Amino acid sequence: MRALRRNHDTGLALTIGVLSGLLGYFIGMPLPWMLGPMIGTTIAAMARLPVRGPGKLRPFVIPIIGVLLGSGITADLFGQLGSWAATLILLPLFLCAAAGVSYAVYRKLGGYDPVTAFYAAMPGGLNEMLLLGGAAGGNEKKIALAHAARVFLVVVLVVAYFGVVLGVRSGAGGRGFVPLSALTFVDYAILAACAALGSVGGKWLNLPAAPVFGPMILSGIVHVAGLVHTAPPSVIIIAAQIVIGTIIGARFVGSTVKEILRDLGIAAVATAGMLAIAVLFAEGIAYFIGMPLSQAFLAYSPGGLTEMSLLSLTLGQDFAYVSVTHIIRITLIIAVAPTVFRWVLRRG
Repeated sequence: MRALRRNHDTGLALTIGVLSGLLGYFIGMPLPWMLGPMIGTTIAAMARLPVRGPGKLRPFVIPIIGVLLGSGITADLFGQLGSWAATLILLPLFLCAAAGVSYAVYRKLGGYDPVTAFYAAMPGGLNEMLLLGGAAGGNEKKIALAHAARVFLVVVLVVAYFGVVLGVRSGAGGRGFVPLSALTFVDYAILAACAALGSVGGKWLNLPAAPVFGPMILSGIVHVAGLVHTAPPSVIIIAAQIVIGTIIGARFVGSTVKEILRDLGIAAVATAGMLAIAVLFAEGIAYFIGMPLSQAFLAYSPGGLTEMSLLSLTLGQDFAYVSVTHIIRITLIIAVAPTVFRWVLRRG
């Protein structure tokens, strides 16, 4: 009976996600297939509807996004690596500034204890920060809500800026529509192998963001080698985005409206501070090396790797530059967070 109820709750969440995505698409919302389900499922969670995020689908859809990202890698890309140096050199400084501002917000405004505030403030992956924060004695629910709210708000604010200010409208991944018939059986088999082997191999090699990065690497190899010439079909990408958006919105399930609004409010202040710092760093990169401001801003925006990579594709930016920057960001945060935490705790 419980299993049937869970399936029903997941089915309801996905139904809301699909309908919200369709609504977003028809009203011209940027990134409609992810942003629509995010908003729709969040509203459902706040309304206390019996929804449950389709978490079991996540291991299947995240590698699809990695394959999509890899399909855009070309041999010319490697000649651009030198132009990314300034961005990557400044990245640790950006992380210190952004995390410092966010930590102050959660401590002073939110009243969080030092452990919870620290791991809520780190712009790393939700799962990694939740594990590290829980092990250190932090409030796992508050940490989870803080990161869910950060990803939600970053996507909403960035999409709103590009959509309202720049008038950007998106399709399924920002490229021309790829029909199911565009790929042969062999193409499907190769890309499926990239998704499966890349995800498993990435975890075995302890790659950062392995479910995305591993398939991205293998997909890039087969596309550069000319084994496959087409991106995954748009219908599959749309389905993956709906699932991702529904999962993000459903992370607020189980919290009261008061808790959600309070956490969103605190996260909004912290996120605004991090985005303001991101703008400053992006302005510097744009001024000194001529990188497009929009591209540098996406690279420094403290959202999730999957979400920011999709945004870069949708907005016609250099997704490889954006993706690599976020992969290094997550790696740095995971590597140094425990050490920095001990230093912060000693200072009270």
